[in-house]
Order: sequence, then structure tokens, then C-alpha cells
Amino acid sequence: MTLTPAMLLIVCPLALLAGFIDAIAGGGGMISLPAYYLAGLSPALASGTNKLSAMMGTLLATRNFARADRLDWGVGVPAALGALVCSALGALLMVSLPPRVVQVLVVSCIPVAAVFTLRGRKGMGKPKERTRNATRGIAFAIGCGVGFYDGLIGPGTGTFLILFFLQLFAMDAVCASGTAKLVNLASNLAALVSLIITGDVLFLLGIPAGVCAMLGAALGSRLTIRKGGKVVRGVMLVVLALLLAKMLADVLG
Repeated sequence: MTLTPAMLLIVCPLALLAGFIDAIAGGGGMISLPAYYLAGLSPALASGTNKLSAMMGTLLATRNFARADRLDWGVGVPAALGALVCSALGALLMVSLPPRVVQVLVVSCIPVAAVFTLRGRKGMGKPKERTRNATRGIAFAIGCGVGFYDGLIGPGTGTFLILFFLQLFAMDAVCASGTAKLVNLASNLAALVSLIITGDVLFLLGIPAGVCAMLGAALGSRLTIRKGGKVVRGVMLVVLALLLAKMLADVLG
């Protein structure tokens, strides 16, 4: 596919905005993926190119949260391992599973997720109240489930990760956001490798879009670290509302 200046003008500004939103509360794919469609890419090529630019932005955001010591490695590493495996499986099974069934399930879960977000941090037991192996097992299971969803559907992955970390590990919102970036990075990497193998990545567009996503991620992660949990919860609610609207449109359409 030939790259044109119009494609860059469409994708790059929206990739910057997606990187900013994703660094705070996840859900950047709801902005960046439609941008690739608008630029004229096929669904498979749009998905692969979007994974490339999203991974670049997530990499920078992960670095910023790690440098600020707002990342729980004990939870993030096993969750990332689970996401590595299951994101690839989700991408491989994407064409064989009925997406409408998954979309209906997601639509049903989003209002519940919004309620938990509004409740605030009322976790079901802090990591120190569990054994280390139990904590790792729960984190790995979260990574598997959300990673599979990311490979299969995609939008909202980071938001769901933050929600799980808030509720199951009683993290503060900033640490939950930082830990989610590590897991999302692993998930994006696994899906990207699968799509590179199938030839569904337009590097000439994905790399400049990724640079813009990195700029947005730098701004979003710094804002989150500086302002704290209020900005995370506020953006999460907006992202959940947009995700619900998108999924309803997909199902009804």
C-alpha cells in the first residue's frame, strides 16, 4: 500500500491524542484504530499498524511510570507473562470466533465496570494479605483474560486492567495505571509479532504515528503521575462511556 501525505495528516494527530488518553486510563485504541480505517487501511492492516504505534506509546509510558516508582512489578510481571501468551491466542482465534457474542458480553460488563470505578478503591484484599504465590496466580489469570480480549477485540484493554488492579489488589489509581502499561506493552508486543508474520503492518505509517503516540504518552503519563488518582478515574469513566457506545453501535449495527 502506498503511503500518502493525507494518510499521515489523518493518523498522526489522532495517534497523539490516543497516546495521551491511553497513558492515563487506557482506551486509546478507540481513537487510533478508527483513524487507520479513515486513512483507507484494510481491517487487518489497520489492526497491525495500530499495534505498532500503540506499542511505541505504551513503551514510553511504561518507562515513565517505572522511573517514578509507580509500577508494581510483583503484580505486573506475572500479568504481563499471561498477556504475552493469551494475546497471541486471541489474535489467532479472532477470525474463527463469533465477535458478536464477545461484543454482547463486553457491553454487559461495561456498566458494572463503571460502578466499580465510581465506588473508588475498595479492594478485595491487599497483596500483603495473600501469599506471594496467590498474588502471582491472580495476576497471571488477569493477564491471560485481558490479554486474550486484547488480541480478540482490543479497545479498552488498559482500562479493564486498571479496574482489576484497583479492585483486586487495592492499588492507588496511579500505580494501577502504571502497572497496566507494563501488561498492555506485553499484550501489544505479542499481537504485533503475529501480525508482522502475516504481513499486516504498514511500517511507513506506523512508525511516524508511533512517534506521535510517544509524545502523547509522555504528556499523559506525566500528568497522571503529577495529578494523581482523580484524573485517572475521571478519564476512565469517559473511556468506559465511549467504549459502551462503540460496542452498542457494533452490536446493533
